[in-house]
Amino acid sequence: MSLFDDDRPARPAADSAHQIGQPLDRLSVDELNARVAALRSEIARLEAAISAKSAHRDAAESVFRS
Repeated sequence: MSLFDDDRPARPAADSAHQIGQPLDRLSVDELNARVAALRSEIARLEAAISAKSAHRDAAESVFRS
């Protein structure tokens, strides 16, 4: 261990997040299922944000249509 190790930025764990297009051949079925679940959860979060923003936009547009 070097005296300067504390100055180096922490490296992210290789399997901590899914990256689009990354090779999948080294992942187990359980790891793949976990990533699918995480991605489905993220899709649901994104869809909720879209719905909220759309509702906000629609409300603003209704004010200006009157």
